Amino acid sequence: MATASTTSGGSDDDLSSRTQQSPLASRRAKEQQQKHPSAANRTGRFTQYFPLGYKDGFAQWWANLSPAAAEHAVLSFIPHLQKPPTHSKTGSLPMSDSSSSMPITDDAEHTAAPVTTGTNDPYGPRRWNSNLVQLNGKNRALNEFSVERLGESVEDNLVILHGYGAGLCFFYKNFEGLSRLGGWRLYALDLLGMGRSSRPTFHVKAKDQQGKINEAENWFIDALEEWRLKKKIDKFTLLGHSLGGYMAVAYALKYPGHLNKLILASPVGIPEDPYAINADMPEPEESTLQNEFGQDERDVIKSQSNPNIPDSAKVGDNNNFLNARSKAEAANGTAKSTNNKTTPNAPRRPLPKWLTYLWDANISPFSIVRWGGPLGPRFVSGWTSRRFSHLPPDEAQALHNYSYTLFKQRGSGEYALAYILAPGAFARSPLIRRIAGVGRQTISPSSSSAPASSGTSVSSEVSKPSVAAVSKEHGFPIVLMYGENDWMDVAGGYAAAEKLKEEKQRALKEGGDEAKRLERGESKVVVIKKAGHHVYLDGWEEFNEVIQSEMKDVTASRDGQR
Repeated sequence: MATASTTSGGSDDDLSSRTQQSPLASRRAKEQQQKHPSAANRTGRFTQYFPLGYKDGFAQWWANLSPAAAEHAVLSFIPHLQKPPTHSKTGSLPMSDSSSSMPITDDAEHTAAPVTTGTNDPYGPRRWNSNLVQLNGKNRALNEFSVERLGESVEDNLVILHGYGAGLCFFYKNFEGLSRLGGWRLYALDLLGMGRSSRPTFHVKAKDQQGKINEAENWFIDALEEWRLKKKIDKFTLLGHSLGGYMAVAYALKYPGHLNKLILASPVGIPEDPYAINADMPEPEESTLQNEFGQDERDVIKSQSNPNIPDSAKVGDNNNFLNARSKAEAANGTAKSTNNKTTPNAPRRPLPKWLTYLWDANISPFSIVRWGGPLGPRFVSGWTSRRFSHLPPDEAQALHNYSYTLFKQRGSGEYALAYILAPGAFARSPLIRRIAGVGRQTISPSSSSAPASSGTSVSSEVSKPSVAAVSKEHGFPIVLMYGENDWMDVAGGYAAAEKLKEEKQRALKEGGDEAKRLERGESKVVVIKKAGHHVYLDGWEEFNEVIQSEMKDVTASRDGQR
């Protein structure tokens, strides 16, 4: 079995012995200094934003932990799975600053043998797998982590997609809980060009704006469809977070007929903003993006009345399309008093012009980490010290190491973001304009043929259509999830649910009795308490309960149709 201990040239004990002071510990030490300032310990603004010390940052840079080793360390925190499988076909070697590539190794010795948890697993036996799924074309492969229950036939599949710049390990608190249900197999994927998936060169050929958007979306969703065909999966439930949620919608529209349910966890790109869809792409008057880097999760997971949480993070952007949120809250009797205000109490500041320039020039924020050399870990600590501040120190340290090893890799899929989102995290092609079509597409045999990004086609061996003739979707359940203190606009979720309900009513009205019999569409908005944008991590216990309930609903619906 290939694990991080074998791929990084040492044991897990060796890795822990090389671990330096965590950025969370550094930040807490700095906070204590700020509470008791003196001439000797006053800290500068740079240290406040990037709390990892120079010595610790240099030591981490010098240690040069491999992505495979970092992934292995995070997955080791999964309950009942002390030694997770970790293939070493990608990310087995430490990256150099001059050549941060992600080569693919096909040698059998780099394959990870499955790990079975049995006697010590109260929900077992379960088999855990780590694989690299090769796709067509040059340097195209998806990193996959999966778990299935032994002794049961697989009836349903749950596929999880992460957000921008993240990786599948961010769901380490969800894998165990979501794999307890009988008849389900769980997959988590690294998007193409991110995590430990391969990192081919990203480029677009289109000259017009919509063409560029389409190419950027297809980069990810074509790879997902090809993966589905390789795995011979017909129907599945798709869960996407943030950018993964955006791509899940794009996938449902381009490749209809394969989803049982769509779960969007704090998806990016739903609200419509006039600046984002303008070809000139001027700087927006307000920004939500800085909340991802500035909010402290110790505050986010506390009460909504916490004065340290900005009002803008509590109420979203107030892009209240068609008063959808107000209508929904009024209908449910949950409307809150807002003093008749239509704008946030604390409007967000605009993004700096230099950051907007870098965004439009498609200079990735991870480039700064790569260029930073020994300062790279310090730059990353500015995000990880806040993002993981609510977690135990050892888990926060492991996630910091994991994030740094991913951010340092060769730039690839990250360069697609500037074609999809404008500065401020608003979509150039807003999902609010398209989401009504999800679950309402025409299904034809060609819907099952996914062209690869390199211009090649999926092999005929796996591209046989699962649908023999042209048919039409009749809706499927769509769940939009947000954190109670989410910086992503929950109003966009209510607006999307309203659009979906209106489309369902139109379909029922025009379709007659047969349409009513086949109709499966429904939509709802779920808010996870004491959670921010990363709902699966901030409020993981409630998140797991909600997802389990949705999975049981899929099973019950399938059994009812038999």
